[in-house]
Amino acid sequence: MNDSPSASSDWKPHLYGGQAVIEGVMMRGSRHMAIAVRQPDGEIRLKSEALRGLYTGRLRSLPLLRGAIILWETMALGMRALVFSSEVAAGMKEGEEEEPTSAYIWGVMAVTLLLATAIFFVGPVLLTGWLESQLGNATLVVAIEGVLRLFLLLAYIWGIGFVPDIKRVFAYHGAEHRTINAWEAGAPLEVESVRRFGNAHSRCGTGFLLTVAVVAMVVFMTLGMPTWWWRILSRVVLLPVIAAVSYEIIRFSANFSRFRLVRWVFKPSLALQSLTTRDPDDRQIEVAIAALREVLAGDGVESREAMAG
Repeated sequence: MNDSPSASSDWKPHLYGGQAVIEGVMMRGSRHMAIAVRQPDGEIRLKSEALRGLYTGRLRSLPLLRGAIILWETMALGMRALVFSSEVAAGMKEGEEEEPTSAYIWGVMAVTLLLATAIFFVGPVLLTGWLESQLGNATLVVAIEGVLRLFLLLAYIWGIGFVPDIKRVFAYHGAEHRTINAWEAGAPLEVESVRRFGNAHSRCGTGFLLTVAVVAMVVFMTLGMPTWWWRILSRVVLLPVIAAVSYEIIRFSANFSRFRLVRWVFKPSLALQSLTTRDPDDRQIEVAIAALREVLAGDGVESREAMAG
């Protein structure tokens, strides 16, 4: 299948996505990934590589299963991109960067998942367990647990937004979204053009987190109030299933965002992104454009400017 843009009105681009990193942006294409980072001397350092195996296999097209795969690859590619960007931002010269080992990536991912599960899933169970004897309503207790989980998530996102370094990452997040929005709208990948687009995007990971919290509330309410140990175990065991379902919901919202009802239902997801994005400056937009151009070149997709020329 040719992913290159054409004059045909029914052309559908690959769903490119990305992630903000330290002083840069990582973009993921159909067969390649690219990272662009602003060096201390002001130049943009680029790194790209082909994706193989699970990153491009047929399993990624299977509903539900693809959600778990994409969540794993997002964490794995994101961790590698963060390590690279931190080294470049710290002033390491080209060729001096150290590729993180598989053991390091797996270790960090495991610790991250354990902490997130403990804080956002097990924690609310322990904090609301005593309410059953007070309220005598299992459904209400689980609903309160879900609201508490959502509150913890929002408080965490809001709180880290005050950290100066995180603010800059959030600005690059906005640059990444604007660049993807421009590409999907058919606009030129130039700073002036990209700047006109908004910071929100329907496939953002922030919206995914909100969807996970809502889906988790619905799923756990159907389970009622089993014994406390089964409640805790269910929050851990069912997390991959909830993530997979949430991904399909996010994908659905992106595919059918042309309908007003769909946009209305998912408006809170877009609004939440105001916490994880900031308006980027031109230099940050330049970095995001460089990353997308690099991944488009790797995928063999001509830029619209090249075609116009």
